[in-house]
Amino acid sequence: MSYFNEIYNDPELNARAKQVLVYLHDRANKDGESWYAIGTMAKDLSLSRSTIKRALAELIRQGRVEKQERFRESGGITSNCYRIKVGQAELTDELSRT
Repeated sequence: MSYFNEIYNDPELNARAKQVLVYLHDRANKDGESWYAIGTMAKDLSLSRSTIKRALAELIRQGRVEKQERFRESGGITSNCYRIKVGQAELTDELSRT
């Protein structure tokens, strides 16, 4: 079963969480990481910032995504890094096809 079929067929993920997970996957680097801000994701997906936050919280709670806070050299907060947590070989294979 492909990675996307696993997402689409997962009854534990709601529609918004699936949408955000596919978005993160689509924009991830070869290590499964992306740095898009909440506002950017909300705009790109035509969802509210609150909906994005709830979807990310659900993905993190289920262990699908790992969140790492990032900071500027001055100590200010910048966008978080979101890493998709699946088997590394599976993710690398999926990302190399795109």
